[in-house]
Amino acid sequence: MSLDTGLGIAAVAVLPLLVGIGVIGSRLASLRHDKGIVTAALRAILQLAAVGLVVGLALHSIWATLAFVFVMLAVASVTSGRRIRSTAPVPGQYAFCALAIGGGAAVVMLLLILPGVVPRNPETILPMGGIIVGGTMTATTLAGRRLLQEYGTRYGEFEAGLSIGLMPPDAFKLVAGPLAGDALLPVLDQTRTVGLVSLPGAFVGMILGGASPIEAAALQLVVLLGLITSEVLAIWIMTELLSRASLPDGRTVSS
Repeated sequence: MSLDTGLGIAAVAVLPLLVGIGVIGSRLASLRHDKGIVTAALRAILQLAAVGLVVGLALHSIWATLAFVFVMLAVASVTSGRRIRSTAPVPGQYAFCALAIGGGAAVVMLLLILPGVVPRNPETILPMGGIIVGGTMTATTLAGRRLLQEYGTRYGEFEAGLSIGLMPPDAFKLVAGPLAGDALLPVLDQTRTVGLVSLPGAFVGMILGGASPIEAAALQLVVLLGLITSEVLAIWIMTELLSRASLPDGRTVSS
């Protein structure tokens, strides 16, 4: 039996167990994500199987690679928009997410690719784009939800700000803006503890591929600092957009 076959059999046996433990834990903790865990696992299996075929084609052309990155951006924008909509329906929320995720990720990718910090080839651009877009999507979702929740909780203070002459964007950022920074905590913690608590995928992948530890560490540092930059930009863009949006009455916002 080959190593690949052995890993495949082990995965088939363990994956259902992992999902089952997750569902049971969700029920015991009343997390209300039982169905979400199962559907997420099933979608991941189907999507990875399909993506494995598409990626093979995308890696043959730089234009196909860029097209695939744009598909990632579109899916990330819809996913983030849906999460934000579950907190409060905001007109233009999907466009806001696209601008936040796309703006943050584009700046970082251009800074990495144009000067040649990372190789200008599909094998590098595709995984780098996936990492940056994925991390920026998470920050955008967390920031959007946190901003709207704080706006709803402190709606009285928002109205008080308007009553003393503040413009709506200024009143919104005064009561909700500082909490948007919470969306940056996961990547900050990951960067602070890299190598001590976790060994990120880019680092391990390069080591397994034969690169020196110094080269692997340098690339991983670029990835982590790139993520921080893209997420900061995305949070700022989302804050500015929401502060100028036609927001619902804060009393109707879901916590």
